[in-house]
Amino acid sequence: MEYTVQKLGRMAGISTRTLRYYHEIGLLVPARINSAGYRIYGQAQVDRLQQILFYRELGLGLEEIRKIVGDPAFDGLEALREHRQRLQDKRKQIDLLIANVEQTIASKEGGIEMGDQEKFLGFKEKLIADNEEKYGDEIRAKYGDKAVEQSNGAIGGMTREQYETWEQLGASILETLKAAVATGDPQGELAQKTAKLHREWLEMAWGSYNSEAHAALAQMYVEDPRFAAFYNQGQAGGAEFFRDAILFFTGSKN
Repeated sequence: MEYTVQKLGRMAGISTRTLRYYHEIGLLVPARINSAGYRIYGQAQVDRLQQILFYRELGLGLEEIRKIVGDPAFDGLEALREHRQRLQDKRKQIDLLIANVEQTIASKEGGIEMGDQEKFLGFKEKLIADNEEKYGDEIRAKYGDKAVEQSNGAIGGMTREQYETWEQLGASILETLKAAVATGDPQGELAQKTAKLHREWLEMAWGSYNSEAHAALAQMYVEDPRFAAFYNQGQAGGAEFFRDAILFFTGSKN
C-alpha cells in the first residue's frame, strides 16, 4: 500500500512538516514523487519511519538515527529486539516512579511510613526522566549517548547532601547572573563568578568537566528557545550575556 505525506502523517501521528523535514535531511526519503509533485511512501518507508520513531522515543538525536538506519549493516529485526529491551528498561523506571508516588500517597493518607531516602530516590528518577523528555534529543545529538548516560548516573548517584548543594548552586547562578547582567560587562567580576558557579554546577551534573562542552552548552542556551526563555526571564538579554560570560570564562572568546 502507498501513502501520501498527509496519510502517512495521520497514520503515524506526526505532522507533514516533520515528514518533509525528514526528507530534506535524508532521514526518510519517499519511494517516489508522482507527476503532481506529491511525495509517495511505500511499505519500506513505513517500516523505516517506525524505526525512526522508536529511536526518537528512546531519546536519540536525528543525526544519530540517520547514521544508524542508513548503515548498510542495519538489521531491522535486531533493532526491534533492542527497542523492546530499552522499552522494558524504561517501563521498569516508570514502575519505580509509580511505586514511589503510591508510597507517598499512602504515607500522606496515614497508610504507611515512607522514609526520606525513598522519597529522594523517586524524585531523582523523575528529574532524570523529565530531562530526557524535554531535552533528550538536543543533548544527545550534541554530546552523544555516553555523555548523557554519564550525567544521568552522576545525578542519580548524588547523596541528599550533594543534591541540595547542587540545587543551591543552581539558585546562586540565577541570582548572581541577574546582578551581573545589570553591570553590562560579561568579563566583569560578577559575570565571571556566575560562569565559575556554573562550572561547579556542571561538574556535579556531568561527573566531569570539559571547557569546550561548557562553551557549546552556553551557545545552546541562546539558540534553544526553551533555555533562552529560562535565562531571559526577568532580564532581557540574560541568555546572551550568560553565553558571553561563559565564552570568556572558558577562553573561547577573547
